[in-house]
Amino acid sequence: MSKRSTIVDIARVAGVTPKTVSRALNDAPHVSEAVRRKVKEAAAALDYHPNLAAQSLIARRSYLIGLTYERPSPSYVVELQNGALGRLENERYRLVVLPFNHVASRPEELGKLLLRAGLDGVLLAPPACDQPVLLDMIERQRLPYARITPHSDLDRGLVVAMDEVAAGHTVATHILSLGHRRVGIILGDPSHAASRGRLEGYRQAFDEAGVAIDDSLVGTGDFTYDVGYRVARELLDGPLRPTAILAQNDDMAVAAIAAARDFGLSVPQDLSVAGFDNSEVSRTAWPPLTTVHQPVREMAWDAANRLIAMLDADTDGDAPRRRDHLHELLVRASTAPPSSTG
Repeated sequence: MSKRSTIVDIARVAGVTPKTVSRALNDAPHVSEAVRRKVKEAAAALDYHPNLAAQSLIARRSYLIGLTYERPSPSYVVELQNGALGRLENERYRLVVLPFNHVASRPEELGKLLLRAGLDGVLLAPPACDQPVLLDMIERQRLPYARITPHSDLDRGLVVAMDEVAAGHTVATHILSLGHRRVGIILGDPSHAASRGRLEGYRQAFDEAGVAIDDSLVGTGDFTYDVGYRVARELLDGPLRPTAILAQNDDMAVAAIAAARDFGLSVPQDLSVAGFDNSEVSRTAWPPLTTVHQPVREMAWDAANRLIAMLDADTDGDAPRRRDHLHELLVRASTAPPSSTG
């Protein structure tokens, strides 16, 4: 087996010191362009690949970025991971995925897990991003962090946000503008601030339309297909069937379409259904799902990018602490005006 190339080998070929090689490969200042080019050409010729473990020991850093989340929706998790991984591609940093259930009831346990993991920084997705006990712990230990769509304490850490209230208002307004008045609502996990924000947006839209939300048509889900299906069946089996359902994510919305078919109902002729996220399932469902595009992948990429910039600068710098991303309503074939018999 051939010996793995080292910076000593590169230094010999390039005619410089190993220290100069290290500085050139890491694009450090005070290295001339001619020397930097010579070093990188030698590294390419020797098929050199840096040893991350050795780099970590020298720099006293792990080059590990953590990502923790709870939300069980597979499509959301995939978008979240792909966004972070997309930013880390061709970087020396690597992603460590740390899913954690029931964050709201045990934030200290999650904090201990993150601090034991030897991370250089961490991306906090819902609901971890809204746990003050967790934020206190990692701030005391000076672990840099970025928060993806938090809803409280927006002055803490790096924040990548989207206005959940405005997004909820947009999709509810669409349903009401079609003429629906008996609207079922499938809430997400109540421990997630996003669920409360979207519901507030629904309420604002209903108030503006002069329509009261019927509490008997509101059910609590948890962002999963199975629970969304159960709640949808309960809504459709009630004494006054809704003509439309607002589900707080796409997985539960698709479950509502399946439940409607079990009752012999056609979507959207007998029941309109709208979701939230614009995940892959919303585009492959039949009929294709009206939904709110939440730029999860872009927000995860942005959060990772800003965290890396802070780590590499070894300071918070003067960059803005918060960046907002826009939602978009995507009207597809799952929503229509209520039928005259509805």
